[in-house]
Amino acid sequence: MSVLTDLIYGGSNAVAGLTEGAVNDAIAKYGEDKKVAMPDTAYFLPTIYAATGVKVTKLGDLPACVGVLKSLISNKEDLGEALNAGLATAVGAEIIEALKYVDNADPYAEDSGIGFVPDPVIRSLGVPLVTGDIPGVAVVLGKADHAEDVVTVVKDYQSKGIMTFLIGDVIEQCAEGGVKIGLDFRVVPLGHDVTAVIHVVTVAIRAALIFGNVTPGDLPGLLKYTKERVPAFVNTFGALNEVVVSAGAGAIALGFPVVVDVDLGENQVPGALESVLDHSLTVKKSLELRNIKIKVTELPIPVAFASAFEGEIIRRGDMQVEFSSHKAPTCELVQTCNADEIEDHKITIVGKDLDELEQGQTFALATYVQVAGAKMQPDFEPVIERKIHAWYNYMEGVMHTGQRNQIRVRVSKAAYEAGLRLTHFAEVLYNMIMDEFDIVVDKCQVTIVTDTDKVQELLDTVAMPTYEKRDERLETLTDESVDQFYTCTLCQSFAPSHCCVVTPERLGLCGAVSWLDAKATKELNPTGPCQPISKEGCEDEVKGIYPDVNRMVAEATQGALEKVTLYSIMEDPMTSCGCFECICGIEPFSNGVIIANREYAGMTPLGMTFGELASMTGGGVQTPGFMGHGRHFIASKKFMSAEGGFERIVWMPKELKDDVAERLNKSAKEKYGIDNFTDMIADETVATDEETLMAFLQEKNHPVLGLDPIM
Repeated sequence: MSVLTDLIYGGSNAVAGLTEGAVNDAIAKYGEDKKVAMPDTAYFLPTIYAATGVKVTKLGDLPACVGVLKSLISNKEDLGEALNAGLATAVGAEIIEALKYVDNADPYAEDSGIGFVPDPVIRSLGVPLVTGDIPGVAVVLGKADHAEDVVTVVKDYQSKGIMTFLIGDVIEQCAEGGVKIGLDFRVVPLGHDVTAVIHVVTVAIRAALIFGNVTPGDLPGLLKYTKERVPAFVNTFGALNEVVVSAGAGAIALGFPVVVDVDLGENQVPGALESVLDHSLTVKKSLELRNIKIKVTELPIPVAFASAFEGEIIRRGDMQVEFSSHKAPTCELVQTCNADEIEDHKITIVGKDLDELEQGQTFALATYVQVAGAKMQPDFEPVIERKIHAWYNYMEGVMHTGQRNQIRVRVSKAAYEAGLRLTHFAEVLYNMIMDEFDIVVDKCQVTIVTDTDKVQELLDTVAMPTYEKRDERLETLTDESVDQFYTCTLCQSFAPSHCCVVTPERLGLCGAVSWLDAKATKELNPTGPCQPISKEGCEDEVKGIYPDVNRMVAEATQGALEKVTLYSIMEDPMTSCGCFECICGIEPFSNGVIIANREYAGMTPLGMTFGELASMTGGGVQTPGFMGHGRHFIASKKFMSAEGGFERIVWMPKELKDDVAERLNKSAKEKYGIDNFTDMIADETVATDEETLMAFLQEKNHPVLGLDPIM
């Protein structure tokens, strides 16, 4: 037997023994009926469920799983057999980690890791993964002989937007080396035990279940999906023991190459298991092995610029200055001009720069971008404008919230001390606009204003009139007023049988792609994910049945879908990838529907959590009676119009109801003459079961009580 397979089997057998002993001990202590589950997931123990179809719910289910685990360890010299033993290690690691949760809701409270990654987090990562904001997933484990080596590697991944999971002593090494750690920074510590690696493995496995519609128990289909569609890889630091090697074999079986920093000599497996002793080459080799190509825009700024910093929170104590609409006038505006009216790359600061503003105080701020181009259209202005939010956030040490004239921008002391100034903000905007929108923008001029009177003048005379004009345009922008819709197939890298149909009144279900976004995307990338759909020959205006919608969806999904209605939840509803903001489902007791958003972790009146509801609708599957959608669609007059519209809504989580209340109440008043409609909608503070819900609806005389049966 080779040294490599010997190590793999040694680790697999060791983990198998530990797992069997731990299961027996747990059953002896708690009994076979004791519940066992990972937190906030609809997929039981995901590795076991995906690979075998077995739904583990109690300790008594585990001995059979241990038997399956042991059957995978053949101890044969064949490398393929050894990789199966690596999968056995993954199963064992999952069981060992699950047992930590049996009598402890937060077993990682005293660890510096987070342990299991809940389903909603994976769904929230769907959009940045498919757009390339997260181009790949790195698993970094072990303990570096020299801490600066792993710090350099992880910071490099962070600067490239790579999602990085840490296991072992590398967690402390990175923290002490100044790496910004946390889900918001896309550097996530999982735990110190090597078995914690299963928590990133289950991220990949649940991606197959959530987005790919892989059938539980279809192991070949699962391995094909993770290999072809999940851009993950592993880096180990420090000496290898047999358990780490066996865990690495499991990663290779899933299609994730492993790069180690020790010399494996002839035991290397080209393309799957390779040694890189020079840490300056670790990142390059890892990305090459997974065929991840990073487009880096070099910016003339003194701080890092990456999507990994988008979630950075800057506390008041760490703040150099703040610009906020709560205390001063603010606005952000992109405006189209004639080419002779502006000067390309002209940057102007009107008022004081950061080094002239008093530390810790709040000031006015206007970001005014003027663009010109032969193909530029006013409809593209808000598309570019919304990107300001992301681009400002990508600067390390800058926090941006809001849009238009309601914004807040904070600059950290660290970024200021590094030399960041407002001219750099302008440089970021110029470079990113000319990089991402070069097809429609030929010239770009940026003006940043901090003088309060000048900001107010710009707001009153230019920004507000422009916003009002756009709003008037959006008010008239209905499904009837345009001559074409658009496909959006961004998510097909993860959900190959899903295709969104984006209309003015129905955004993409992720909430990130509006009809204007799709229109701009088509202009910027003519052969890209957003293609026009003719509205000719409408067969049913109420249900939203269009021949060309069916034709385009069938083409986009390679025949996986044949028919889609745009406004029905019962007849051929639009499919979902899995990263939807909300899910709507029929509540038969009330003859209405409930809506849950992915941030809501509680129970719904259907007796299912958001995750359980979502597990029925993702992966490009049509499930009559359920549909994924964006928050904005709830107040649309096209929402489920085939079944009576949003009059059917009987329950939403309070946070979601409060968020959509203004728009939904306005639409309900206009369409049905109902005042304060959301007061008639229950939430979790009122009811989480159907009987209490029904009593509330009767008390409020909810209009659903007078509607025809939905089924």
